[in-house]
Amino acid sequence: MASHRKDITPDEVRNKFKAHLPEWVALADRSTDGADFARRLREALPQAPLPGSAAAALRRLADVEGATVHELSRGEDVRLETLSLLWGFLAGRQEVSVDFALDAYHLFARLQEPVAKCPDEAALRKWMRRWPDGLAPHVLEVRRENKRRIMAHLVRKIEHRQPGTSRYAFPEGLDEAGKLSLVEQWWGDYRFHLAMAARTPAELNRMLGGTLDEHTLSLYRQAQEKGMPVFVTPYYLSLLNPTGQGYDDKAIRSYVMYSQGLVDSFGHIRAWEREDVVEAGKPNVAGWVLPEGHNIHRRYPDVAILIPDTMGRACGGLCASCQRMYDFQSKRLNFELESLRPKESWNMRLRRLMEYFEQDTQLRDILITGGDALMSRNATLRHLLEAVCRMAVRKREANRRRPDGGKYAELQRVRLGTRLPVYLPMRVDDELLDILRAFREKASAAGVGQFFIQTHFQSPLEVTPESREAIRRILSTGWAVTNQLVFNVAASRRGHTAKLRRVLNRMGVVCYYTFSVKGFEENYEVFAPNARSMQESCEEKVFGRLSLAGESDFMSRLCGTSRPASAVRRFCAERGIPFVATDRNVLNLPGIGKSMTFTLAGVGADGRRILRFDHDHTRRHSPVIDRMNEVYIRESKSLYRYLLQLRDMGEDMEEYASLWDYTEGETERRFAFFEYPALGFRATGRFTNLDLEGMAGNVRA
Repeated sequence: MASHRKDITPDEVRNKFKAHLPEWVALADRSTDGADFARRLREALPQAPLPGSAAAALRRLADVEGATVHELSRGEDVRLETLSLLWGFLAGRQEVSVDFALDAYHLFARLQEPVAKCPDEAALRKWMRRWPDGLAPHVLEVRRENKRRIMAHLVRKIEHRQPGTSRYAFPEGLDEAGKLSLVEQWWGDYRFHLAMAARTPAELNRMLGGTLDEHTLSLYRQAQEKGMPVFVTPYYLSLLNPTGQGYDDKAIRSYVMYSQGLVDSFGHIRAWEREDVVEAGKPNVAGWVLPEGHNIHRRYPDVAILIPDTMGRACGGLCASCQRMYDFQSKRLNFELESLRPKESWNMRLRRLMEYFEQDTQLRDILITGGDALMSRNATLRHLLEAVCRMAVRKREANRRRPDGGKYAELQRVRLGTRLPVYLPMRVDDELLDILRAFREKASAAGVGQFFIQTHFQSPLEVTPESREAIRRILSTGWAVTNQLVFNVAASRRGHTAKLRRVLNRMGVVCYYTFSVKGFEENYEVFAPNARSMQESCEEKVFGRLSLAGESDFMSRLCGTSRPASAVRRFCAERGIPFVATDRNVLNLPGIGKSMTFTLAGVGADGRRILRFDHDHTRRHSPVIDRMNEVYIRESKSLYRYLLQLRDMGEDMEEYASLWDYTEGETERRFAFFEYPALGFRATGRFTNLDLEGMAGNVRA
């Protein structure tokens, strides 16, 4: 790996083959073409190689050489020709990218090199110490200065507003100190931050003390011209580090700063999650027939996503790697907050949506999101949750009249998907807490047993005194808080995700998913290959894994306490573990759902890996799964380009030496905390709202 300290050339890789792997170069010389090379390689490899071995990976490549597969994310046919490309390269007949050459070299080098030694827990803890959280004194000092600077800017902004145009206005004759005092007071009101959010490149730059470079400003101007929203709140901007000294803010900066690929792609971004493409009267790609409109997204029998026609179609900020960027592009999600107030038509549609849920035979779990569930005003959210509760009651009452074996699944879990504890922790006000408590009490009587606030911390730096207090207050209502992390390049650095797990656990947050970034062109800059997700899981997260007995002990402590933060801290201390590894590292696949079950199917000429995915066998899927072949995904970025990005961030490439070895994966089972309780009766096996014969044809059967 030392060669990665400078850019390496294909000729240098060819020389490495000749010096260290001469037998495979000789095999290529004896072969007449790529197909012959694949045949000879198959004969030279063990007939029944050990699963997970280098020989097994190369035999798979030989078995599929020359095949054409359908790459699902882009809807393109791709020819698998890894060994033909390698034959041409080794025989001096074809030039390839250094990205391809390096990946091929490491695939063969594994045949004779021992498997790289995994880091020990001491190494993990050393890496974790590199990443401060937002409670560290030196971080707090930078942020105090940020807040002072931003508040001074907001004073000037408010001074230039016309009287009567906003609730945030200064009384006549107020001096500078009084204005700053009033802004300080308003700072604790989440609506103030929404009203004062940076919506232009110039204002974004002013709030960051004029530190944005011309390239970034140009990107934002291009984004504006294309109709791409700009929206970052003063609070969140105060978390960044414009000084460049004191702490590394790349993980949170990459979340709100746009890349060239994202801006260039905006306007022709396609829906990665094909099941979100809905035509009136037709089932989606997973076979589900949905009510008119874009309020319900669905993939699994047990789960439905509800996106209300309220301010919940906005967010506290636009995340650069948002999985719903397609919906922002189509303006179904936006930041026109006043226009998103619920209309009378929403009340009628809400009734129809509840009827849909009530008549569904399999539904057990509703995730209310957006946008962001907590962007809805308290009165709107209360109305929505009351509608869900009434539906659950009606469904339970109707089941009393149905025979055992014919009963409908009842609602057992309600989730609110939100990033506001991170973006705007002051949103967690007393009225919201009352709503959460009241709903939990009423819905529990209707059979709902699981209440999750599903939030989204990306970095330990996002854990601030304000967000910690917001989480504490939510937990006091009896709702659990779970976390989903988007595993982008900056967040994928050694020890970063492990430190985030530890910091969240200490607040009582249970980690749920670690998502690989979806592989479209708009995400090129932030995409971390799935091999790195597997490496993180096997070499870092492993130190927080529990045995089945340990998992049972953890569950009993967590579910039997009103102080989950203390319970988790005590559990980790007693067992001497840095965190509890409750999350699953996964990729959200088009039409299939979350999985990390894959094998390497090929490497393209540009070095991007082509992975063959299978679905997660540990959970229920739409019956359409039985009609689907394996899913092929071509990653956005080669391993070499990813490593160069890490190098540019100051990472030591030697610490990632085993990355090349991860050519397959297996989806982890779900932690018991995220399993549904037993229904207590025998539900029908019949499906409603499902039409497999009329389903859209954009997934090949």
